[in-house]
Amino acid sequence: MQKDLSNYRKIYRRAELDESTVPDNPLELFRDWFVDAEKNEDCIEVNAMSLATNGLDGYPRIRVVLLKKFTWEGFVFYTNYNSEKGKAIAYNPKVSLAFFWPKMERQIKIKGMAEKLPVNLSDGYFEQRPRGSQIGAWASPQSEVIPHKQFLQQRYAEFEKKFEGNEVPRPNHWGGYLVKPVEIEFWQGRPNRLHDRIRYRLQDDYTWKIERLGS
Repeated sequence: MQKDLSNYRKIYRRAELDESTVPDNPLELFRDWFVDAEKNEDCIEVNAMSLATNGLDGYPRIRVVLLKKFTWEGFVFYTNYNSEKGKAIAYNPKVSLAFFWPKMERQIKIKGMAEKLPVNLSDGYFEQRPRGSQIGAWASPQSEVIPHKQFLQQRYAEFEKKFEGNEVPRPNHWGGYLVKPVEIEFWQGRPNRLHDRIRYRLQDDYTWKIERLGS
């Protein structure tokens, strides 16, 4: 099988990015770009981000997860701690995140350290989830091999019955991570592949060094 994609072309010209006008803190620029994407009706699931971890077998792994909160400290997402990503983070907490908003001709790449959220914060978010999602967190052994599709449906029915008439507690194997960034790169598409790339790197004194990269 073969398909030639060499003629795929797109001219980027929506905006520019200049290091002389960006804020000192990259979280401010992230906020501004995120709000811009939210306002664009063509941007769907703007909080979808790629999460890359270092697998236990030495291979990097990447998947899409949903950003649930961002603060001055970093970026928060939730998952099953026993999943492939959870085990990888326990083994090596160095991770990367990436956002791509094609309608905005923008992407953001983040390197950082992932750490578990305090239990009370994971509890608080879990309580806000739809009941079906709460039960699903108990029912699905994420990333494990299962015998057939009906297995999950059967497990869901079992836990639905178990918690019938009661609140669903957060399982200990499910919770949040905070990714504290050490490097954030902002990419703005430009014509002739002369893209704007501005990188922030965290310094020992907790200020950010701003650098322009070649495209």
